[in-house]
Amino acid sequence: MPEGAEVVAAATDDATSVCLSLLDGFELRHDGKEVELPPAAQRLLAFLALHDRPLTRVYVAAALWLDATEERSRANLRATLWRLRRPGAPLVEVSTTHVRIGREVVVDVTSLVANAQRLLREDAPQAGPSLEEADLNGELLPDWYDDWVLDERERLRQLRLHALETRAEQLAEAGRYGEAVDAALAAVRAEPLRESGVRALIRVHIAEGNHGEALRRYVTYRDRLRDELGLEPSPQMAALVDELAKA
Repeated sequence: MPEGAEVVAAATDDATSVCLSLLDGFELRHDGKEVELPPAAQRLLAFLALHDRPLTRVYVAAALWLDATEERSRANLRATLWRLRRPGAPLVEVSTTHVRIGREVVVDVTSLVANAQRLLREDAPQAGPSLEEADLNGELLPDWYDDWVLDERERLRQLRLHALETRAEQLAEAGRYGEAVDAALAAVRAEPLRESGVRALIRVHIAEGNHGEALRRYVTYRDRLRDELGLEPSPQMAALVDELAKA
């Protein structure tokens, strides 16, 4: 943070007691108690949390108040920062030029991203967190329709799906087929027409020797893809079925 930064809101003895939830809806808690914020303050706090780095005040004001003049948007930002002083928690750090989420604020999205990236990064399944520990569930601010929310929601969706698919393949290679099926099914439930998730599930069934399960899953996916999108499975999927026929 640039020199001269200050913490918006009174300091607290228990810095880790400030928790911001953005998955499945906005919720801010301080010392276990819910903190009510006006909509503009919620949007500012969520925007800063999703970026998690110092941002210029000009950029934040322009991004959150698109239809306002530069002078009006800056005034709106100043007023909203003032409102964030009221809950009595270290929510935001500001300087004359920059603003960022308070570094003591625990954000659920940050934890989700870190866990998903660990699942993608680790080569061995025992090295990363379990699916239960990773807790990749939840939709980002489902009732919000700002462009920056929609973009981040899609990024998180893709990250979650890639992590689940990668984990399924890692677990299958380690012979942990039950856990691998759980991971692959989680990906398929989240996006039934996403072929990479279905391929991961079919590979797990094949690795386990459940060829009938693998074939049934392929037929179900193929028929649904034809009915809903008028498309055929990819050559990669066809190759899996060819291997199955030769087995």
